[in-house]
Amino acid sequence: MSASRLDGQAAQAPGRIPGPRVLRPEQATAGSASALEVVARRYAPRDAAVRRMLAVADVGGIALGLFVAIAVAAGRPTQFVWTLLTLPLWIVVFKAYGLYDRDLKRISHTSLDDVPWLFHAVLVGSLLLFAYSKATPPGAVPVSALALFAATGTIAVVGLRALARRVARRALGPERVLLIGEAEPVAVVARKIRMHPEYGLEAVGLISRSPSVASGVTLPLLGRRAGPDLPQVVAHNRVERVLVSHDDLAEGELLDLLHRCRRLGVKVSVLPRPFDAMGPSVEVDDVEGVTVLGINPPVLARSSRLLKRAMDLAGAAAALLLLAPLFLLVAVAIKLDSRGPVLFRQRRIGRAGREFRLLKFRTMVPDAEQRHNGLLSQSLDPGWLMLEHDPRVTRVGRVVRHWSLDELPQLWNVLRGEMSLVGPRPLIESEDRQLVGWRRSRVDLTPGLTGLWQVLGRTNIPFEEMIKLDYLYVTNWSLWTDVRLFLRTFPSVLSRRGVN
Repeated sequence: MSASRLDGQAAQAPGRIPGPRVLRPEQATAGSASALEVVARRYAPRDAAVRRMLAVADVGGIALGLFVAIAVAAGRPTQFVWTLLTLPLWIVVFKAYGLYDRDLKRISHTSLDDVPWLFHAVLVGSLLLFAYSKATPPGAVPVSALALFAATGTIAVVGLRALARRVARRALGPERVLLIGEAEPVAVVARKIRMHPEYGLEAVGLISRSPSVASGVTLPLLGRRAGPDLPQVVAHNRVERVLVSHDDLAEGELLDLLHRCRRLGVKVSVLPRPFDAMGPSVEVDDVEGVTVLGINPPVLARSSRLLKRAMDLAGAAAALLLLAPLFLLVAVAIKLDSRGPVLFRQRRIGRAGREFRLLKFRTMVPDAEQRHNGLLSQSLDPGWLMLEHDPRVTRVGRVVRHWSLDELPQLWNVLRGEMSLVGPRPLIESEDRQLVGWRRSRVDLTPGLTGLWQVLGRTNIPFEEMIKLDYLYVTNWSLWTDVRLFLRTFPSVLSRRGVN
């Protein structure tokens, strides 16, 4: 079947993956199977390239772990050479754990998200490696070397996977996304894609029958009907993923849309109806073929609370000891810069609505609290005081805030049990009074030194959206979520995104 090349603006669109050939309207109909196959074949390179780059990263990480543990630590270079023969089998093990497929299904998947599966896969692979080594001339690998390999191999694979994803994003360009829907979630997702380039997405346009939705999204309206318009829109705009909100789609329409996307070779992400009430911990279940989404239970188990508290105590105690010299340096700088106390104490609302005194390094003039109400009229957000340039911040305070050093004294609040290392943002009383109904769920957990709001953008995120993020954190809590958010805090602090 003949097809013309991309022309005009579509040919110059950003992204370095070759686009599909543009089909004439009569060729790009739903009934033309050959036309759809031509489009679908043009999208394979991105996904194949990502999988191959991840496989290369895995081989490199495993080889590095084997070298450190066996050739260096155990002093057995010959045995190291024999273990290199197992590298293709590691790809099979990782494939069995789905480590090459999640990037195709998930939008926000990161290398940190791979850690639970990677850790388990490396443990299983280490047992297989031990069994294999017993049949080789050098003999069995020492158990101590296997333990060291499991640790170094996992760390190396995670690091190289992160590098591979970064290289892939730069080399292949952002993934081109088409939004389909009639409801508010479409506008919310469009704004989030624009604010978070780290997702590697580029929203190219919208298909919607609703003029109000189209006017609320700063994207070109590419069509009115998801069915007939979809093949041509996908071809002309080199769409690689469709993100659909099916609020106004009947079941048959949604299934037909999914079928069309499958034929076009386009990945699909679906916004469920109660999108604000769900999160990443939702479990997909079924009852005789009927899909059921399982939400986290409303009560956090006692063992989970004890585990979270143990992690808080260990982390806060270690941080206070290690950072003592930095505490002293910041305290001296504050004292020399302006009059007033070194620490700032403020009443905040904690778990179950209990009040506590939050500690911070003072970054403002002593009468900052008295000037608070007078500045509310200049606030960029009606929910709380947010100023682009707060006149109350001191010279040293500006530097301290830029690196989030003012938050460090809250480690003492964590040690006292008033705060947690990870949790909802602690609010002042006037902000807490605005929360009613489901919004009160955020006080079911202890407020945190860091959390979703701090990691995803801080003051770039409006008050109401921050409350939704806290709600999702509380209703989807897991120990791994806390670990992941804590680790993601460091790059967020270094990037200084959303610092006020």
